[in-house]
Amino acid sequence: MPDTAMTVTAHDGTDLAGTLTLPAGPGPHPAVLLLHGSGPIDREGNSKKLKTNLGGPLADALAAAGIATLRYDRRGTGATPGNWRAWGFTDNCDDAVAAARALAAHPAVRSDAVAVVGHSEGSLHAMALAARREVRAAVLLAGYARTGEAAVRWQARSIMQGMPAPVRLLRRPLGALGERALARIRRTRTDVARIAGMPLNARWMRENLAHDTREDLAAIQVPVLAVTGAKDLQVDPDDLDEMRRVVPGGAVETHRVPDLTHLLRRDPGRHTIRSYGRLLRGPVDPGLLTLVTAWLAPRLDATAPESPTGARADRP
Repeated sequence: MPDTAMTVTAHDGTDLAGTLTLPAGPGPHPAVLLLHGSGPIDREGNSKKLKTNLGGPLADALAAAGIATLRYDRRGTGATPGNWRAWGFTDNCDDAVAAARALAAHPAVRSDAVAVVGHSEGSLHAMALAARREVRAAVLLAGYARTGEAAVRWQARSIMQGMPAPVRLLRRPLGALGERALARIRRTRTDVARIAGMPLNARWMRENLAHDTREDLAAIQVPVLAVTGAKDLQVDPDDLDEMRRVVPGGAVETHRVPDLTHLLRRDPGRHTIRSYGRLLRGPVDPGLLTLVTAWLAPRLDATAPESPTGARADRP
């Protein structure tokens, strides 16, 4: 599928470098904005230490169904300038809004048929875009329905349960250290702070801890697909029930996918944080790509492009 460079100008004038993948055939096309997880993540969903490689496979699957995709490098990653540690949670949301508006204004895109797909932190910003009616539909991959602080606490307990027995015996002292770290982060007033000798994006942490996704979920009036893996260690799959309760008018469709993990790969065995390296050597779950594509296509009035012989290309 044809890829073209696309730059989004953020509200402060920073150029966010991205890739626009277009379906075959004439436009304008319906389109999706892809938002990735937290940290120094590039347009494909990769950091130096964690490579989810979500961007390309999702863009290819959507293009085969007649849907364009925009994904961009976070600040301070890839070809986008800046310092990711000095950029807050709400700043990331502002960048997502700018990207959604730039995508809708692109001449190859139908302005009335733009959706958002968010993974992990990206799903939280996808909720905000949907609540503000910046998009026609939203897909939430591994999102949560609670405060950021409650999500962090759940994640810590979940990961600890999968640790070796000697580490689990230390859960109380480690928990006390975690409580002190959270308290110190709340007291910070700078963008960057050192916690346990490590530089952290303190502003992002403060804003994320205080953010309650249920406020955005309660304001959504567009269709929502929420997908969380039954083996997700970083967000509680039971939050899908809370999403159904909070999103008004039954506008949300939820899927708790067996064996699916936070990395959007399936793990049929005992899944722990130590499984991440092994799972990332494999591809994004094809069933997930099919689910997302099949759900979005009718909601964006997408038509699969025709092959050179005149027959429609098969959807993934």
